Amino acid sequence: MSETHAEYAEAWGEQEPQQPPAASPTVTPADAADAARLVSFGLQPKLLPARDAEYGELLRRYREDPAFGRLADAVATGLGLVVLEVSPRAGMAVTAGEDSVFAVRMGDYARRASTDSADRFLHGLAHLAVAAMAFPRPEDLADDGYIGRLTVNGVDAFVRQACLRLEQRAEEQGENSDPVSDAPGLEAAWRIYARRSATGATKDARRLAGSTTGIVGKAAAFLTESGFLQRTGDEGGGSYRTTARYQLQVRDMAGSAAMAELLDLGVVPVSDGSATLLPPPEGDDLELAADAGLPFHG
Repeated sequence: MSETHAEYAEAWGEQEPQQPPAASPTVTPADAADAARLVSFGLQPKLLPARDAEYGELLRRYREDPAFGRLADAVATGLGLVVLEVSPRAGMAVTAGEDSVFAVRMGDYARRASTDSADRFLHGLAHLAVAAMAFPRPEDLADDGYIGRLTVNGVDAFVRQACLRLEQRAEEQGENSDPVSDAPGLEAAWRIYARRSATGATKDARRLAGSTTGIVGKAAAFLTESGFLQRTGDEGGGSYRTTARYQLQVRDMAGSAAMAELLDLGVVPVSDGSATLLPPPEGDDLELAADAGLPFHG
């Protein structure tokens, strides 16, 4: 700029042209494909990064490259997924949002298992009880190294203890002991559960799918297929241990009313698969939504 032009520009307030901001790193189609690939690994709950070199490398890139991490998060969000954690212990742990195509609903789950609409309550209770027995204390959920253990028979005993407590409370309060079977709420669910046979074995000693241990067994099998539990043996109707992914799932949903209500009954699970009964706080008013159940959406 000449001296004369500079004086003219200064007089009229003309500004020197601004330099354009530095271009942000370009996201390539290959980056997008890698991010989507990482999310796809996260949707395979039994797959661990330590057992797949590509998964481990993408996980490392997510943790070391913030731009790639944001891209992977965006892909997950676009699929209706919530990223719970990305770590070597859990991999890319995701859970389905309520509107996601990956969401599993208790109504659909129960219909696949039985044509009886009343069983929906029982399946919901079974999943809640598994979560409560797996992580009975807040500190268990907070401890990344904690591993919960449970058995099918132990979960069934736990729910029956809760049923007994609810029955005693209903008698104390003079409530109707025979409501319609499709009435919503925990009070109706315990009556359905308490009347159902625990085993109802067939002629060849297989437990019936509609028995309460059959329902709990289906819940445990579903959670195992989903990468939330690992089967460890056959004792107690089937014994299981929790995975890091299940801890994250329950931690994410621990604030739900249904989970709190079951725990507030005072039925305290312990690690040997049994259950003990403690009196609940006075004035509890518990109600369980009809479709409640982990890890489902209503």
